[in-house]
Amino acid sequence: MSLVTSAILAAGSLGHIARILGIVILVAGGVALTTAGRSFRRAGMSLDELVDAARRVEEGDYTTRVAEPITRRGPLRELVRGFNSMAGRLEADEEQRRRLLADVSHELRTPLAVIQGNIEAILDGVHEADDAHLGAILDETHVLARLVDDLRTVALSEGGNLPLHREPTDLAILAAESVASFQATAETAGVGLDVHVDDDIPLLDIDPVRIREVLSNLVANALRHTPNGGSIRVTATSAAGGESVEIVVRDTGTGIDPALLPHVFDRFAKAANSRGSGLGLAIARGLVEAHGGSIEVESTVGTGTVFRLRLPVRAAAN
Repeated sequence: MSLVTSAILAAGSLGHIARILGIVILVAGGVALTTAGRSFRRAGMSLDELVDAARRVEEGDYTTRVAEPITRRGPLRELVRGFNSMAGRLEADEEQRRRLLADVSHELRTPLAVIQGNIEAILDGVHEADDAHLGAILDETHVLARLVDDLRTVALSEGGNLPLHREPTDLAILAAESVASFQATAETAGVGLDVHVDDDIPLLDIDPVRIREVLSNLVANALRHTPNGGSIRVTATSAAGGESVEIVVRDTGTGIDPALLPHVFDRFAKAANSRGSGLGLAIARGLVEAHGGSIEVESTVGTGTVFRLRLPVRAAAN
């Protein structure tokens, strides 16, 4: 075979290969365009759905969700996930708002009914405007005022706007004073009440009024649920290598219903026979967390309850 003939054959082979490659490129390009067209169509459908869903959310339908696109990754998928997450939070906030309004209305109803009933009875001449009946009205106004103050404290703490007036505080003195205010009540109820704070605990950078409110709330709760012959003990020890302090309020009372236990720090969560507003522990959690601390509870029915809270020794730097 001559060199010319070999060159002609080689050229023919290369031309054949070039034609095949051209066909492959055209087919691949067509497939890519078709896939891109489908993707754009799917994206267009998802964007249309997002616009429609946003309109429904704007109108107050927070249950609206958008189906995620089939593609595994991409900004559109992240956008849809972000929208669904936002709608979920709005729905939860709306449900919480409705529950709060219902709970507040329920709590206000009783003192308002007592006030209204007593005033109408006095105006109708059924009751005398004496100390007993006027005192009952005054007591209910105190209940209302306390409820309003508690709601304000909860709102400020949950919004991160609760003002704290920090100062170096001796926890031993603070705990002793908090417990002493309940000593007479405990003796009358036949309940032992004592406090112990380790000597090595340094001064805490806290708002003493607010932390005393927390301790008073926990001790008052313990007294309400500890029968004659029981005991309540408040202790404080160093924790986390001296970076924080652990305060424990332990009682030998009736314990907390297991169904209620996971919700004790929720607003208006309380046992059926409770006389309180159900805001005390929600406030306690808010005050502790405002100090950068934490609070938790353990309880066994018939054995008792343990509230355990931790506070940093020093305030976190801003």
